[in-house]
This record gives sequence, C-alpha cells and structure tokens, in this order.
Amino acid sequence: MGIIGWIVLGLLAGAVAKLLLPGRDPGGFIGTTVIGIAGAFTGGWISARYLDRPIANHFYDGATWAAAIGGSLVLLVAYRVLFGHSRR
Repeated sequence: MGIIGWIVLGLLAGAVAKLLLPGRDPGGFIGTTVIGIAGAFTGGWISARYLDRPIANHFYDGATWAAAIGGSLVLLVAYRVLFGHSRR
C-alpha cells in the first residue's frame, strides 16, 4: 500500500475513532488525518509486537483497519488523559 493509501486509511480510521469517542479533540481535517495516520502506525506496531499478528499491506484487510482504528482510539484517549476531558 502506498503513501496515499496510508493517508486515506488514516483519515478514515481517525474519523471512525472520533465517531466512537465524540468530543472536542484536536480537530479538523488535518487533525483527524494526523491522529488516524499515527493511530494506524501505533495500532500496527501494537498488533505486530504484542499480539504476534503482523499487519498486511492491503487496504482492504480487516486486521489493518481494526489496528488503525484501535490505535486511533488509543491516541484519542491518551490525548484526553494528558490534556483533560473535552466535555466540559
């Protein structure tokens, strides 16, 4: 999967993570993309390192999507822990 594929995957994974954890987080199109791409990287690393399930380089692989969304959720939760809860 090329760089454009990872950016699209990151954007969609970040959007799904924001839908699952609504609130005022680092937002906008750029913020969602950055969180999603970093989440895809984090989720893939966690999956390969601790779950012994390397991520395939296929855009339509379910494990790749699950890892990207899971990583994005981890980053959103970490953001809220570090910078406070967004629903005030």
